[in-house]
Amino acid sequence: MDLAIPEVVRRKAELEGRASWVDALPAVLAGLAEEWSLTIGPVFDGGTEAFVAAAVDAAGAKMVLKLMVPRGTDVVADEITVLRLADGDGCVRLLRVDLDRGALLLERLGPSMFDLGLPFEQRLPILADLAARIWRPAPDCGLPTGAQKAGWLAELIPSQWESLGRPCAEAAIEHALTCASRRGAAHDDERARLLHGDVQQWNALQTPDGSFTLIDPDGLLAEPEYDLGILMREDPVELVRDGPFARAQWLANRTGCDALAIWEWGVIERVSTGLLAAAVGLQPAGDQMLRAAEVAVDVAVD
Repeated sequence: MDLAIPEVVRRKAELEGRASWVDALPAVLAGLAEEWSLTIGPVFDGGTEAFVAAAVDAAGAKMVLKLMVPRGTDVVADEITVLRLADGDGCVRLLRVDLDRGALLLERLGPSMFDLGLPFEQRLPILADLAARIWRPAPDCGLPTGAQKAGWLAELIPSQWESLGRPCAEAAIEHALTCASRRGAAHDDERARLLHGDVQQWNALQTPDGSFTLIDPDGLLAEPEYDLGILMREDPVELVRDGPFARAQWLANRTGCDALAIWEWGVIERVSTGLLAAAVGLQPAGDQMLRAAEVAVDVAVD
């Protein structure tokens, strides 16, 4: 059994105060392999929040075993909720779960958009359309709301900025906090939809027919613009090159969503994820996002 735990995952566990989770992984994997009749194969790299490995069941079916880094929120339960509600429409199929151990058994898919080297201009419309496939009413599903997400990020951003030695301009932090306040106040239960919560090229994997589907949902009940804000966060170099608000307007035209709300969620996510990436050593992505966040402060939006 290959237990080459990706360094970013190890750092994430340490950041969450869960170093003991890494130590316990061999025993947990051995138990799951026996109970679920699995042969566990190579570890997939590229993850940041979970240990992910290839697996084959007793019948020879190829699967993926995922063990989430424990965190202070219900991230495992939230991912399970999204996968069950989506039921394979735009998201990977969930085959089996062990909530207590944070373990998910999933269908095996092909390479990600990143691994395939799919150009930005090709992947942006595919990702926007995949996000929209998941959007559906899901009242009382138990997922965090957009208001809760905005409030949580508003608390996280300044504390992490200080702990990292203020790696970007204070104006970028103030801009993100202003946007978080606006998006939190704008939450509307009637308009809220089931969201993936982390739509990006590493989470879009190829299916046998050559199309793509999403993995690793964070899970949220919020305005759809939040998912598109993730697409504003990603590819920060291209964002600056093309004019930051141009992408928000393009996404709004593609999906019928509000450009300003897309922009504001993008501001929040760009700063929060840039800080997190810097904290776990995911570079140059962290620095690129924070530099784009500084540029975004001075962008005029309508």
